[in-house]
Order: sequence, then structure tokens, then C-alpha cells
Amino acid sequence: MSFGGSQWPQDPRQPYRSYGEPVSSSTPDWAALADASAARARRRRWLLIGAGGVATAAVAAIVATAVVFTGDAASSGKNAGELPTAPELPGRTAQPEPSFSTVAPPPPPNPRDFVSSAKKDTAPLSADTLFPGGKLTMGDRVYTKGPTARTADCPSATRGSLAAALRAHGCDQVIRATYTRDGVAVTVGVAVFPTEAQARAAVNRSARGIAPLSGSGVAAFCKGGPVCRFVGNSYGRYAYFTATGYISGKSVTAGDTKAFQPGDDLAEFTFRQIVRRGEMQASAAAAAPAG
Repeated sequence: MSFGGSQWPQDPRQPYRSYGEPVSSSTPDWAALADASAARARRRRWLLIGAGGVATAAVAAIVATAVVFTGDAASSGKNAGELPTAPELPGRTAQPEPSFSTVAPPPPPNPRDFVSSAKKDTAPLSADTLFPGGKLTMGDRVYTKGPTARTADCPSATRGSLAAALRAHGCDQVIRATYTRDGVAVTVGVAVFPTEAQARAAVNRSARGIAPLSGSGVAAFCKGGPVCRFVGNSYGRYAYFTATGYISGKSVTAGDTKAFQPGDDLAEFTFRQIVRRGEMQASAAAAAPAG
């Protein structure tokens, strides 16, 4: 026998429960439900009455505003929708229209023109302006400058048929410089003429024969029989020639890159110097004030 535990119910129709717990009932409280329903009905009536009052007040305000606005318009004798006209803007005063010149500006000077005629080519000219500095760098190749020379006796700076060509076409002067690298010597000579046509004609007649220039530490080369390479070209009123040979007396052969490269480098450098001379004079002319 135990105490304080659950007991079987006396009536089998009653639900099982523990001692101390109330028995639940499924019968609703009809009086409480009726009171809650009546309270909800009263709240709805008050809400409807309040909303109606607000709507009535809004309509009254709109009507009053319309009456006041109409009265003001009637008293002024104007249409209620009429707005004041905008003031007239002052008219434009007569101003002179800008004028533009119909004359096209002159084209920029052509640099080649300044090295094609002695009349325009007036910048200083010497061995130092054509071949400045003591070394020349072309790519990864560095050449050492040796002797330079300048003469108005053009044939004296040549060999072979070039002397006659310079004389026949009016050569004014010849400027020469010699450069060396790895046992190869190159003399580059620039013959100056009054016009571009004369320089071109001299090159076409003879592109060979600039005399190699030795001295100032450069031994004589291209003398006594070895084969050397002679090349000539022109730009503007300048004809430029190169003589390339080995200082040792070895002959230059076809495809001899070691000898060909220095001659090509010196010819390219001389061409650039002549072009630059024209560009500098053209730039100065463009910057000069018109007058």
C-alpha cells in the first residue's frame, strides 16, 4: 500500500486526475461572451460617429475657403484664375559682332627648305656644328672622333673623279671628320653647294673619292693598295661621302659587317645632322614675330 500516489476514480465516466488538480469542464461561460460582444458593438458605434464628424468638418472648411476666394475675386473685378503678366524684358542693345579673318594662316616652314638653298640656310656651319663632341654613340656602338678639316678648295679633299664633279657643280666647301672603332676608320666628308640641284648632280656624277683624313692619333688608311668602301648621298644642298677602311691595311670585302657598319653609322649620323639643321632654322623662323 502506498500513500500520496494516484488513485483510480470512483466514477469511470470522470476523467483521470491526480489529487489536488481541478477537474476541467467543457461548458462555455455564456454570460462572459455576451458582455464581450456588447463591448465590441459599442466601440464600433463610437468610431463611426467620430469619422463622420471629421468628414463633416473637412467639407465645411473646403466650402468656406471657396466662398472667401470667390468673394475676393468678385471684389477685385478679375477672373479668379487670372495671373499677373510677366514684365517685359529689356531688348538687346546693339553690339558689334566679332569679326574673323578669312585669310588662312601661312603653313609652317618646311625644314628642308632651309637646307636646300644658301639664301635661307644661314645658321653657323663648321666641323664642330656638324660633328660635335669627342665621341659618337650609335646604338651600342661608340666611335672616337679623330681629326677634322675644312677647306674651300673642294677638289683637294677628294680623290679620283669626285674632284671634277665638285668643281663642275659649284662646290663651296668640304668639311671632313674621321672616326675610329675596333681598328676600322671612317672619314665622312660633307660638300656644300649653293642649291639642292647642284648637290644632287654632283653625287649622281661621282659618289666615290672623298680623301681619307688621318692624324690626331689616327694612322693613314686606304693608301697603298687596300680596298676601301666609298659611299655618297645628298640631302638638300649637302652632299655627304664616306671612306671606310682598316687601319691595319687590310682590304674591305663584300659583306664585311665589321667595316660596313661603321660607314653606315657615320652616313646615318651625318644625314640626321643635316636634317636637324633644317628643323632648328624652321623652328626659329616659325617663332619669329611677323613683320
